[in-house]
Amino acid sequence: MTNEFENFNDHDEEWLNELELRATDLENELFDWREAHARELADSGYGRDGTPRRSDGRPGMLRAQPRRTPPRPARPLDDQPDETLHHVIEDEEPDDDLTRITGTGGQPGWPDPGRRRPSAQQRTQALIDRGRRSSRRARKPKSRKTVLIAAGVAALITVAAVFIFRPSPGWPPSVATVQSQIETACQNPNIASEPAQVNFACGKDTSQILWVFALMTSGDNPQYTDAKTGRQGLEPITPTQGGQVAWSLNMHHPYNPLDPVDSLQVAARAINNIIGGATLTGTNGKPVVQPGLEGDPGNCVKYTGSSAIVSHPGFPSLCAQPVISTTGQAALVADTYRQWVVGATAASAYDVSVLFSNASNPGNPQVQAILNTLTNVK
Repeated sequence: MTNEFENFNDHDEEWLNELELRATDLENELFDWREAHARELADSGYGRDGTPRRSDGRPGMLRAQPRRTPPRPARPLDDQPDETLHHVIEDEEPDDDLTRITGTGGQPGWPDPGRRRPSAQQRTQALIDRGRRSSRRARKPKSRKTVLIAAGVAALITVAAVFIFRPSPGWPPSVATVQSQIETACQNPNIASEPAQVNFACGKDTSQILWVFALMTSGDNPQYTDAKTGRQGLEPITPTQGGQVAWSLNMHHPYNPLDPVDSLQVAARAINNIIGGATLTGTNGKPVVQPGLEGDPGNCVKYTGSSAIVSHPGFPSLCAQPVISTTGQAALVADTYRQWVVGATAASAYDVSVLFSNASNPGNPQVQAILNTLTNVK
């Protein structure tokens, strides 16, 4: 079969199918006509050549009728050779319509003329079911709708993969190191302020103040040194000030400002004193009370919503209500930072409070914006 038959369009295929069906109908009509004509000849007593047919029996006896051979069972359609329809298309075209219709009886794959042929409906169904061999192999192009659906599914999978496997923003790796050092530093029993025993710096839900201060001041660098101010260590402080605070911690070794645990212990005690105040011994041997941030009724309103304070002789005053709200703690941390870092701006103190409040949410846009400004953080 030539390539021209392989590439005909849908219109040509319908036209060819119609011709095939018409050829089959004409064949059926011719077959029926031949059988009807044979019966007429048999009934009239004449043979096919027109001569009278003689009976071998005696006069008056019924003439024996020829026994008809039972029709052979037609093979199932699936047993028909695949080339059945190909002979209609591929063989050379006969010269006339009658020859084209009747000439296929002796070809392979078509019913034998000597046996009963399948009905017209069966032959039509065979043409429809079997068709040309090449038509089975033809692939219809995918519709535009199918392509769009596939593209949409692929896009959704890609977007989902980006969101699922995209690394979530987090704190700098150095923060985890400082957090483990804080656990060691906070084991010192003398961290709380004296005598009020305020321990905000090592509290279960507030100890992040230590690593936030270290992140903002030294970039989590325990070897940090500021040549202008003389501050040193993870929590930068002058060696003289650090030594004074370290005295109250009862360390069993000389204070080293470049040791991260020593620096954190000193910072924790200093932060607690800034918040809760301290009672010191004056030069005259008498106790001197130094008030903390909670000793101011105005600060207590900001931290707790109430101006009430609690006072005891020889003790610094404290807010009557605990500082437990998120906004109250953030305000307290900002004020503490401005006292810890002399000369700190209100903007930097606010940044510290944002980091403190979002310690468990590093993906916060404000947190990420602040971290991007810290160029010395590793």
